[in-house]
Amino acid sequence: MHQVIPSPLTKAAFAPFGDVVESDGAEPIEINQGFATRFNRLAGIDVTAGGAPVNISLFDARPRPQPIEIKVMERHPLGSQLFFPLQDKPWLVLVCADPRDLESYRAFIASGRQGVNYARNVWHHPLLVLGEAERFLIVDRPGSGNLEEVWLDAPCQLVTT
Repeated sequence: MHQVIPSPLTKAAFAPFGDVVESDGAEPIEINQGFATRFNRLAGIDVTAGGAPVNISLFDARPRPQPIEIKVMERHPLGSQLFFPLQDKPWLVLVCADPRDLESYRAFIASGRQGVNYARNVWHHPLLVLGEAERFLIVDRPGSGNLEEVWLDAPCQLVTT
């Protein structure tokens, strides 16, 4: 069985698939009389074509059994999809150029201070967490027509240990 082993998530390594959402490298702006710091333009949200609204939602996620069997990949043809963890725990990101080409798969370990914004039409696996009851903020496009799935004939494994 084909195995995919994750590497650390970096902006350069993830650039072909979208944005890494983190404050590292962003210009800090002091606000609220110096009691908060703002970091602007961390991701390019692309969901409003055709007048669609922006959807902000929460996902409560549970871990999958290890090693993680990869059976399906998905993409969103009408807009980007941003995931940002609400706890400081590592989580997994799996992307590919072509779901049928197992050699094109790339896996990343994201820190609990990193999110990702999958660009429009980027193949990715549904949310993959390592711990119980992990919560994520999602920014995407609501409604139908924005999800394509490919079920794999022969699953591969995402190996994290």
